[in-house]
Amino acid sequence: MTRFRASAGFTESWRSFGLSVSDGVGTITLARPDKLGALTFDTYADLRDLLAELPHRDDVRVLVITGTGRGFCSGGDVDEIIGALQSMETADLLEFTRMTSSVVKALRESPLPVIAAVNGVAAGAGAVIALAADLRLVARSASFAFLFTKVGLAGADMGSAYLLPRIVGFGRASELLLLGDSIQADRAFEIGLATEVVDDAELAVTAATLARRLADGPALAYSATKMLLSRELDMPLSGALDMEAFAQALLMGSRDHREFYSARSERRSPRWSGR
Repeated sequence: MTRFRASAGFTESWRSFGLSVSDGVGTITLARPDKLGALTFDTYADLRDLLAELPHRDDVRVLVITGTGRGFCSGGDVDEIIGALQSMETADLLEFTRMTSSVVKALRESPLPVIAAVNGVAAGAGAVIALAADLRLVARSASFAFLFTKVGLAGADMGSAYLLPRIVGFGRASELLLLGDSIQADRAFEIGLATEVVDDAELAVTAATLARRLADGPALAYSATKMLLSRELDMPLSGALDMEAFAQALLMGSRDHREFYSARSERRSPRWSGR
């Protein structure tokens, strides 16, 4: 996405999850199916660091996050994280919560479109990771649960109290974050939490098709749209209009916009360059 980066090389492999890159599509596959994709300290740190790297690579134009088996991600591992937190001092606890929050911040600020292909249980931090994606494709057997209050913690965690009301509305968000109950796939679609619900066997193909569409499309336009959606959440209309006017004027001078006009004149499909 950018030629301006430091001398350090990209990380070649990640121990906490799988990463594959194919023809512009990056796929993170959360591991540990025996624990329903439960997160460890290392998983959080690796996600934070990978998400910081991806915008600087020129081989990834869209990111898919999915899980394995019956779990997308069941949140923090009870033994490896929650147990360890009991003996930490406040400064260490704050360092941990800031690290988890940085994953959501990176997902929302990434210029890449992010698709969550929710294959199974998405609970706690897993539900918030899916929430922070731009699009959520959900298997019919999958479910969400913002269960923080059920473990004695605030339902507002990792940006959930910011993001969820903006997706499902304040009333529904209050219900989901206060009660922490499980939300099945069809209900998630009904309230706007799921972009689409598909049969379990079709999830991978549906996610791949959507990712291919985004990877082959005008990356600069997608990036600008995502940025404007995020920035305008807390802006007055006048500021939003100014921001959109500047962004649109810049994109009117882009290579992709000129390519659209040339393709239309020549009666062919545009060849997007993301520039």
